[in-house]
Amino acid sequence: MYSESAPDPKIACFLEDIYQECNRRERLGLDPLAIVRRYSEPADIEVAGLVCSILAFGSVELILRACEKALAPLGEHPAVALAGMRPEEISQAWGSFQYRFCFPKDMIALMTAIQRALIDYGSLEVLFSKGDDGAGDRDGGGMSAAPSILSAASAFVKKLSEYAAKAVPGGLRQNLLPDPARGSACKRLFLFLRWMVRHDEIDSGCWKSVSSARLIVPMDTHMVKTCRERLGFLPAASGAQVAPSGSRKGGLKTSGPTLADALRVTAAFRLYAPDDPVKYDFALTRPGIDPRPGDERFGCL
Repeated sequence: MYSESAPDPKIACFLEDIYQECNRRERLGLDPLAIVRRYSEPADIEVAGLVCSILAFGSVELILRACEKALAPLGEHPAVALAGMRPEEISQAWGSFQYRFCFPKDMIALMTAIQRALIDYGSLEVLFSKGDDGAGDRDGGGMSAAPSILSAASAFVKKLSEYAAKAVPGGLRQNLLPDPARGSACKRLFLFLRWMVRHDEIDSGCWKSVSSARLIVPMDTHMVKTCRERLGFLPAASGAQVAPSGSRKGGLKTSGPTLADALRVTAAFRLYAPDDPVKYDFALTRPGIDPRPGDERFGCL
C-alpha cells in the first residue's frame, strides 16, 4: 500500500512513463471526449461535454453512438442552437432518444436544464462558479491539500436538477447526474470537470475559474482495477462473489466505488502531481479501453 506521506519513486516513474506514452491525441479515438473536442468555442465544448459525460456508461462503441445521436439536433454550435430552442422543439428533437436507462424524458429534462443555465447564467462555467466559494471541502489529502470541488459540484448538480424537475415530471434520473453529497463516486460528473478544467493534449481546459489542483479522480472500472492491483492506492476488494456465467468481470462481482474511494485515490495521486491529481486519468485507462501493442508492459489491462 502506498505511503500517505511520501511518493514512491517507482510509482512516480511508472506514472510519468505511461503518461508520456498514452496521453496522446491519437489515443483519443475511443473516448467520448473525441466528440467534444470537435468543437472550438468554450460554450459549445461545455454543452457537448456535459451531454457526453452523462452518457459515458456502457461499452465505448455504444457510448460514442449515443453521444453522436444526442448532439445531432444541435448542429455545429450546440450552445447557441440549444439556447434558442422552444420547449416543443426540445421535446421533438429528443422525444425518441434512448440509451440504456437514459430515456426521452431524461434527455428532454437534461437539455432543458442546460438551456435554462445558459439563459440564466450565460454559461455552465458561470453556473458552477456561483456555487463555488473558492474554499471547498478538504478531500482527505490533509490540510496541505488543495480544497476540493465537492461543495461547488453539489450545488451545480442541485441547480441543474432543479431546472430539470421544472421541465419534466420527475426530472432527470438521479443516477445520470448524481449529487456527490449523497456519497456517490460521481464518475461522470468528475469526468466532465476534468475535461473542462485540465488543459493538455487531451483535455480542453476551456474553464478558467477552477484550478486543476481541486479536481477529483473519475473512478471507472479501469481506474478502480489499476488503483487496486497496479498502484495499491485502494485495498483489495472484499466480499467478492462469483458472477453469473458469461460475466466479463473475470468471475468476480464486487460493489462499485464510493466517493470515499475517489477521495482516497485523489489524495494518493496528489503525492505525484500536487497541482494536477487527475493528470494520469486518461493515460491509465487507455490500456484497458483501447489497448495498443506494448501496453501490456504497464500492467493496466
